[in-house]
Amino acid sequence: MPTLDLIEPTGRYLSMAEREEIAILRAQVSVREIARRLKRSPATISRELRRNASGGQPSRYRASVAQAEADKRARRPKASKLLEHPALRKYVQDQLGGPQHWSPEQIARRIVLDYPDDGQMRISHEAIYQALYVQGRGALRRELSACLRTERALRKPQRRTDGRRERIKDKVMISDRPAEVADRAVPGHWEGNLIIGANSGCAIGTLVERTCRFTMLLHLPDDHGAPAVRDAITATIATLPEELRRSLTWDQGIELAEHVRLTIEANLPVYFSDPHSPWQRGTNENTNGLLRQYFPKGTDLSVHSPEELTDVAAALNARPRKTLGWKTPAEALAALLSTAA
Repeated sequence: MPTLDLIEPTGRYLSMAEREEIAILRAQVSVREIARRLKRSPATISRELRRNASGGQPSRYRASVAQAEADKRARRPKASKLLEHPALRKYVQDQLGGPQHWSPEQIARRIVLDYPDDGQMRISHEAIYQALYVQGRGALRRELSACLRTERALRKPQRRTDGRRERIKDKVMISDRPAEVADRAVPGHWEGNLIIGANSGCAIGTLVERTCRFTMLLHLPDDHGAPAVRDAITATIATLPEELRRSLTWDQGIELAEHVRLTIEANLPVYFSDPHSPWQRGTNENTNGLLRQYFPKGTDLSVHSPEELTDVAAALNARPRKTLGWKTPAEALAALLSTAA
């Protein structure tokens, strides 16, 4: 077996000389040995043999054919897949601009479930963003970019408030919460908080189930004090079967000062997260961020009727979620209820 000197790589992409060496060595040594001699990753050599061999068969690898295939693949600009496939473009437009306002990633993942046997109905979320934003590639209607969750060009850091709040008596901290809540294995554990409107005079309460991410909204147009919040949570949580009412985790807001009565009236144990620790209620924080698409900061939240809140919650619950294997919260909740029944 011939011993060849190590060849210095020419850059990021394989050169014609390297492809000639691969063609010579492929029948003599292993992929790892070829990679060692070319100072390339074994994955690079394996991918080269798989992608650029005639008919995809490594035994039919020819350097000239492989170079021609690589050159053809590298040509720019490439035609947008959304321009070439009208059915795919229509699906993306319908979901991006539809009532649920799916994100590009949700679209890219859910389309695999909706068209499992159609290889043409595939697209990455990055390709959707490219079609929306990159000049010369705008295959989607430009106005659809307004349907994205945020229109900011840059992300802004979240403000950290001082957090000086009136003390809540007899609160049970998150450290005393049952271990089953943390691993999300048992449904019925909720996280909650308020979205505050203009001048802090109005609010919307949010309740999110930790296992299936199902969201319910509380109508608090002119009062979000402790009694009003207690009554709203009690009335809303009572619509659920008992097995889906196991606990509620809230932040340190004084609006839950009547948590003891809430626990008794709704049969719902309440736990409080640590100060300045929003990650302990990460599901709820993420949901509140999504809701700001419908209820922007600084706006009057009292103008929204209970029916509007129900519609918004339904829209969120109809969005496929990555953490649910691209099923929707409504589908996940239905599965939980079916299992319980």
